[in-house]
Amino acid sequence: MTEPIRVLVVDDHVVVRRGIRALLATVDEVQVVGEAQDGQEALAKIEALRPDVILLDLLMPRMDGIEVTRRTMAKDPEARILVLTSFAADDKVFPAIKAGAIGYLLKDTGPDELVKAIHQVHRGESSLSPAVARKVLQEISRPVSQPLTTEPLTGREVEVLQIVARGMSNQEIAAELMISEATVRTHVSNILSKLHLASRTQAALYALREGLASLENASCGEEDAIPDQE
Repeated sequence: MTEPIRVLVVDDHVVVRRGIRALLATVDEVQVVGEAQDGQEALAKIEALRPDVILLDLLMPRMDGIEVTRRTMAKDPEARILVLTSFAADDKVFPAIKAGAIGYLLKDTGPDELVKAIHQVHRGESSLSPAVARKVLQEISRPVSQPLTTEPLTGREVEVLQIVARGMSNQEIAAELMISEATVRTHVSNILSKLHLASRTQAALYALREGLASLENASCGEEDAIPDQE
């Protein structure tokens, strides 16, 4: 039997936390392993519980969700953070994605969509609300003022980047290229370092912007959303 996806719910409103917990209690393949009511508590719970997916609000006391994301990703670049917030403003969306959040949903998201997003983020795929996806599409369509890197990617790194943009996990990439997962992790780390990016989601967006991947071949979660990325 497959182990359930272990989720930490972080929100400063107890009603929201309890509502999400009650919803996810009805889903066999998902288990809420803890709750946190502010950013500081979130960091402590992430460290102690090592959840598979962190369901994170942005506006919280003591430390906001964007800073929680930055600190979490700095310690564990493989962390899976799914933002769940009421705000779709540019000053929330892009900092959260830049910090390393792999998914961004609004709180008017339906229960089925939330469960689907948890599965996608757990697999390393992005899940963006349609309104957020449109903003991202507009952002990647803008011309780049200067290249992100002066150190070019190797041919193998470009190949890995293209597969990352298709929403594939390290294990899947390793199987496709017939290399070890450790080698894939090294390639992904080098790609992020060379491009000065914080997450696989950003790398996938870069691949789209630079024409290394297409919207048809890339992947994302919601209808109308930018296709799934890892």
